[in-house]
This record gives sequence, C-alpha cells and structure tokens, in this order.
Amino acid sequence: MLPGTQPPAAAAPPAAAPAIARPAGPPAPTIVPGSAAATPPPNKPQYAPPMASSAFRAAPQVAAPLPPPPRRDLTPLAVGAGFVAGAIVGATIADLQGQRQVVVEGGRTVYTEPDRVIVVDPSGQAYVRGDDLYRFRYGARDIRTETVGGETRTIVIRPDGSQIITVVGPDGQLLRRIRRGPDGRELVIIDNTYRDPRAVGGFYVDLPPPVVRIPYDRYIVAADAASPDLIYETMEAPPVDRIDRRYTLEEIRYSPNVRMLMPSIDVNTINFDSGSWAIPPDQAAKLQAIADGLNRAIQRNPREVFLIEGHTDATGNDTDNLSLSDRRAQSAAELLTQQFNVPAENLTSQGYGSQYLKEQTDGPSRINRRVTVRRITPLLTGDASAPR
Repeated sequence: MLPGTQPPAAAAPPAAAPAIARPAGPPAPTIVPGSAAATPPPNKPQYAPPMASSAFRAAPQVAAPLPPPPRRDLTPLAVGAGFVAGAIVGATIADLQGQRQVVVEGGRTVYTEPDRVIVVDPSGQAYVRGDDLYRFRYGARDIRTETVGGETRTIVIRPDGSQIITVVGPDGQLLRRIRRGPDGRELVIIDNTYRDPRAVGGFYVDLPPPVVRIPYDRYIVAADAASPDLIYETMEAPPVDRIDRRYTLEEIRYSPNVRMLMPSIDVNTINFDSGSWAIPPDQAAKLQAIADGLNRAIQRNPREVFLIEGHTDATGNDTDNLSLSDRRAQSAAELLTQQFNVPAENLTSQGYGSQYLKEQTDGPSRINRRVTVRRITPLLTGDASAPR
C-alpha cells in the first residue's frame, strides 16, 4: 500500500528573527509584500517588488475546482535525445493560438490547448494548469499507467530500477508523488491528500500578506548578484512568517499570499525573447548556480519541493501570457533536470503571466520575462518552525 501522512499539529511560532544569516547591523524594517515600504536596497535598480493584481486578492466568483489539463500519452525520452526544453521546438505563443478550443462552463471561460487549460473567472482573474508529468519522461526506461479504485497511477521507471509514482484522483488532482528505490523503499515527496474546507474551490486561500522581517534583498534574492552560498541558504530558508497549517499544492500555486510566506530567488541570469519560452544555449549555462543549490538542498533532504514560477511582460493578452509563462517555467524545470540532473520529482512549475511585474511598465521588458525559484516544502508539510 502506498503510504500517506496525516496533517501535523501546528506548533506555536518561536520569536521572530532573520531567516538567513547576515552581517550585524541595524534591525531590518518590517515590510509587507506589495506595500510602499517594500523597496529594494539603496544603489540597486528600483524595480517594484512582485505583487498580486487586485483580482487575485479576492476569491474566485465561481467556487469550483479547476479542471485538469488534457492528458497526453507519455513515452520515454532517452538521455541525449534531440530535445529542446519547452516540448515544441522553435514554437512561439502565436503558433498555439489557432490550437485553442474555447467553451463557457458555469460562468467560467475555459481555453483548452493540447497540453494546458486556462480558466478565466467572471471576475477576470485567470489560472493556468499544465501537465506536470510530461517532464518525467526524460531518461525513463519505461512508463506505465494503471487505474486502481478510481485513482490513476503513472509509474516512471528509470534505468537504475527506481520508480517515480504519481497518484492522481478521479477529478484529475494530484494526490501523492512517491519515489520508490530499487530496494523497494518508498519516500513520499508530496502528500496532497489534505483538504481544508476554507479553500475556495479547493485551490484559493484568502490569507493576509505575510509580515517580512528580513531585508528585501534576502527576501527576493537576485541570482546574478548572489553567491552560491546565499543561493543555497535561500533554498533552505524557513518561512518569513508563521504557518498555521499545511497547504495543498493547488493552494500554494494559486494563492499569492501563501507563496509569499517563502523567500524566492529571481533567476535574472536568463531572460526570454518576446513570445518565446526557449532558453538560448548561451543562457542555459547560467543556471549552474541555481542547479547546484537545488541539488545540494535535495541531497540534504530528499523530500524538498521547489516551485519554478514563470513570468511575462505586460504586452499581449492575458490568455497568451498565462500559457507562455507556464511554458517558460516548464522549460526551466526541464533544463534543470536534463542538463544539471536536478531530480524532476523535486520540482513543480507554474505560470503567472504578467501578474507579478518586476519592472512596472506596460511595454516590452526583458526584465519581466523571467523565472523565479521558491522552496515550498514547509508549506506542503505545515512546518511551523519559522521564523527563526
């Protein structure tokens, strides 16, 4: 039987202190993401901090689960195969516009692409759901799918005999992700069976913004100016504010103030061409420091989970930008696995379109076409050991 876990009891938070060690000095100001006080340090580019648009500060009008993305047949992709991260070689978002199907379901507009679903709520807020399993085919020896009691299990078998088992419920929602070693021992990486009735539609949590008591440049770390040790420390940093319970992967993906409980790394060493999710070869090598930090953290704790977030600039329409950003996040996650051997099962990805602009402009902006990395393990497990 595949193991599950019970929600841990939330512990009382200890006294607040910096999440990451830094030189002694005056105490850091208290900031709230998206507020006027959340400003970059002196002598740094004065980009506004990422913030949620007004639509994402309210619950969706249609309180129903998000539909799962279309299923695709998974076939193994051998190591060294001619493959470009992003699934479609040389494609741009314009190439996908003619492949979308549009229907209205219960007041929501649903755009279906070959591998993604974009849902627009009557309020105007939108969400994208992609196929996370597609990344797992790289380097697989075999891939099997079986249905047991309404649950669908996709088993990816690797050359060393280890298996990655993804269990999905009848509604298409991820339930568990498990690594089974060649010796048969199992490690639950994601247990997504917990549900809180307060989550609207099972995916949106109306949580106030966290209070951040660490410096801005330690809360949002710029990869191009960070040492390898700082990148690793950020990937190991605890939440900046207390966590009252564990959250599902959907709640983390679609609730901005839940995600903002964790520091993030702005991977500004790579940027994308307009309308594209391809990572140029000359920029791919710049992910080395990020990959080293991820592998180091996963080696320390094999249950670590990291969210790769994709972003666009404000040009184009919201539907295109959500699809494009989700593909950028997937491209980065695939590249981290294929070129730098970061385990695919320890990564998940999500696109946010132009909702979190770094440079506040409506025009083209290479700075805004980026990805970020965020450790979400404490959110998934309900670890209440932060702040420390």
